[in-house]
Amino acid sequence: MAPLLALAGALGWGVGDFLGGLAARRLRVLAVLAVSQAVGLVGVSLWTLASGHPFPGTVELLPAGAAGISAMLGLAALYRGLAIGAMGIVAPISAAAPVVPLAVDAGKGVLPTALQWLGVALVVAGIAVLSLQPAGDGRGRVAAGAWLAVTAALGFGLFFVGIDAGADESTAWAVTAARVASLPVVIAAALATATPLRTARPLLPLLVAIGVFDTGANVLVAAASTHGAVGVVAVLSSLYPVVTVVLAWLVLGEHLGRSKRAGGAVALAGAALVAVG
Repeated sequence: MAPLLALAGALGWGVGDFLGGLAARRLRVLAVLAVSQAVGLVGVSLWTLASGHPFPGTVELLPAGAAGISAMLGLAALYRGLAIGAMGIVAPISAAAPVVPLAVDAGKGVLPTALQWLGVALVVAGIAVLSLQPAGDGRGRVAAGAWLAVTAALGFGLFFVGIDAGADESTAWAVTAARVASLPVVIAAALATATPLRTARPLLPLLVAIGVFDTGANVLVAAASTHGAVGVVAVLSSLYPVVTVVLAWLVLGEHLGRSKRAGGAVALAGAALVAVG
């Protein structure tokens, strides 16, 4: 049951990211986030009410709130990166997120295993191959969206750290707290930058779909973590960039060279080793 739930979550994240990248090519990222995060908040709130878990307390959920803000910043960077760069390059780089909680554990004295060190090396090598593009003068340059993808990985990694600390009492309440914290930040950023949040009616179904897929994936992965080994769930759910890359190929006709495809595969394999180690 857990592997199927995790794979379904990966599918949801992959589709949601692809749609988010498409929406960010037509709208401001803050507008995309505001609508999709609002839809997500409704979804997770219903899930929390259905779970019947008692409210664990505000203090206990503060780490989850911080995690939500980190995830929102990661999504903003990812959607913008997918909008301006090749999805086949940006999506695999963002999968490096498991390296962040690994580094946090190392700072606490919990050193990585040999398998995780290998995973980190593969992630770094994969990102290097994906990020560098040959320039006209023969010198390398950073691919469009690569730095945004690294920022997204950092945001998602911090989300894992915060949600782990805030989900001791209830995963459902932790995910809800994350959304409750992130939505006001998006709205405040839009007000501060005078970014209009109103969108054309034909684009609303796209934004709602982003929220549905993203929220559904969060629920599925959270449920999977309660039914099976967290390492297995983390590895399977980290396959979401594969879905995004395949959709970019099928829908947008995006093609990558052999070295870029290999770099993406190496980065994903490294992220999987870090998660399972």
